[in-house]
Amino acid sequence: MNVLVTGCAGFIGSHLCDALLKEGHHVTGMDNFDPFYARTMKERNLEGARRHNAFHFIEMDIRSSEAWSKVSMEIDCVIHLAAKAGVRPSIAHPAEYVSVNIGGTQTLLEWMTQHTVRTGRKLVFGSSSSVYGNQTKVPFDEDHRVDKPISPYAFTKKSGELLVHTYHHLHGLDVVSLRLFTVYGPRQRPDLAIHRFTKLLLEGKPLPVFGDGSTGRDYTYVDDTVSGILSAMHYVAGHENVFEIINLGNNHPVLLRDLIKALEEVTGIRGSIESLPMQPGDVEQTWANITRAKQLLEYHPDTDLHDGLKHFLEWFRSLA
Repeated sequence: MNVLVTGCAGFIGSHLCDALLKEGHHVTGMDNFDPFYARTMKERNLEGARRHNAFHFIEMDIRSSEAWSKVSMEIDCVIHLAAKAGVRPSIAHPAEYVSVNIGGTQTLLEWMTQHTVRTGRKLVFGSSSSVYGNQTKVPFDEDHRVDKPISPYAFTKKSGELLVHTYHHLHGLDVVSLRLFTVYGPRQRPDLAIHRFTKLLLEGKPLPVFGDGSTGRDYTYVDDTVSGILSAMHYVAGHENVFEIINLGNNHPVLLRDLIKALEEVTGIRGSIESLPMQPGDVEQTWANITRAKQLLEYHPDTDLHDGLKHFLEWFRSLA
C-alpha cells in the first residue's frame, strides 16, 4: 500500500515508518520538527527510513491547507500521529494544542474528503489513554464515558475522536481510533518518565517523584504498539463502513515506585528521590482493557517491562 504517516519523525511515528517499509509498503512521511524537543533527535529517528527508496519525506505543518498540495501520489491509508504532545505543557500553552491537535486534524480530514483521487478514505487516528481522565472503574473500557478530561491535551485528543467520527458519518471515511497507553522504548521523548529517570540515574542526580509513587501507568513497549497500529491499518483497509475505537495498552499497570525499582535493577544504580506534590492534569492510573484489540486486531503485547527497559537503556547509551 501507499501509506501516509503524519508525525513520522517522532518516537512512535519513526518506528512505524521502519515497520511499514519492512513490510514492503511505500511510505510518505510528514513532520514539521516541532521544537518541543531537539530536531537532531528527530532527524536521527528518520535515518533508517531515509535509506529506503520507498520512503518520501515532506517537511510541513499539517495546519496549512496549501502544504497538503505537496502530497502528489495516491494514498491508500493515512495514519495520523502528528500532535502537540505532553499533558503538563498543554496546561501552559492550551491554545497551541487546540490549534495543532484539533485544527491540524480538521485540515487533514478536509484534504482527505476533497482529494478523493489522491487518498483512499481509510484513516488510523492516534488518540490517547488521557481521554479517560481519572476513571475509577478499571480496566478502562472503550465504552466508558470520556466526557471529563482533566488536561487540555486530553481534551484535544477526545475532540480529535469526535472530529474523525463526524467525517466518518458525513463523508464515509473508514476510521480506527487507537487510544495509546504510555508507550516506551528506544527513541522515547526526553520529557517522559523512563527517559528522564534513566538520564538522572546515570548522572547520579535525584529523581523527581510527583506524589507518593502510587500512581500507575500501563507501560506498553513501542514494538507492541507498532504491531497494533499495523494491524489497525490492515483492518481498516480490508473493511467498509468502519468506525472503531480501540485501546492499545499492555493490560498491566505498573506503580511509579515499582518502575523506579525496575530502572534501578536494569541500570545497577540506586537512586535518590526528590518528593514533589502531584501535578495538575496528571491522572492517578491508566489500565487498558485490550479485549477489543485482541478480537479485532489479534493484538497480543508480549514485551516484559524489564526486557523493554533493557532495550531502552541500550539505545540511550548508544547516544553517548
